[in-house]
Amino acid sequence: MFSRYVLKQLLLPPGVFFVLLLAAWWLRRRWPRLAGACFVAGLGGLWLMSLPVVVQSAANWLESEPALPVQAWSTLAQHADAIVILGAGRERGDPAWDGVDQPTGVALERVRYAARLAKASGLPVLTSGGLHYGTPPSEAWIMAQSLRDDFGTSARWMEERSRTTWENAQFSAQLLAEHGIKRVVVVTQAWHMQRSRWSFEQSGLEVVPAPVGFLGIDNARPLGGWLPESKAIWQNGQLLNEAVGLVGYKMFYR
Repeated sequence: MFSRYVLKQLLLPPGVFFVLLLAAWWLRRRWPRLAGACFVAGLGGLWLMSLPVVVQSAANWLESEPALPVQAWSTLAQHADAIVILGAGRERGDPAWDGVDQPTGVALERVRYAARLAKASGLPVLTSGGLHYGTPPSEAWIMAQSLRDDFGTSARWMEERSRTTWENAQFSAQLLAEHGIKRVVVVTQAWHMQRSRWSFEQSGLEVVPAPVGFLGIDNARPLGGWLPESKAIWQNGQLLNEAVGLVGYKMFYR
């Protein structure tokens, strides 16, 4: 698991760009032209990843599902039988919470949105997410606690085995099948919704997409988004990882 994680970080940006810069330094004397090409590719890649305008362009390709209209929240029960929140990691041992693991900012955004949908529609909620690197508590449990303590909504079910989006879908479908549920509202990031919807539909469920956290919008950034920002590096990394995952899923999970 650890070796796969390290390999992934080195092969995908921004890790691969740092590898190119190191290669440029290593090759500078024996193969100066190759070193120059590595330097340009590495530095150019890091520069592109730091641009908010690249985030917006990439997100526009991935965020194909529109936002759920607020007016439709109260009628969701006509189209679905449950709400599924997909896990998005955890913050381990946060001292502000007496060392108790907390949902990440992305996961909290999903939980907040799902709570509003649940209160408006009356639909039951399932949280989905397994152990992070094999250690408890599960992401599903952490989200369920936040759902209850922070938003006054209870999770009826917790799917605590999944490690990937594909497993989120497969294990959630198995759990919900025991209750005769075939239609679900899926809550996840807008840029993650394409892969999530496809995975849940492959598991046999009908999906009502409920994307949140859109990145492909104009956030009135200085210089039209051409000014480098550290936050954009993380966002572009997420988007690239999602694009690779979307292609990979359709290749290997059919």
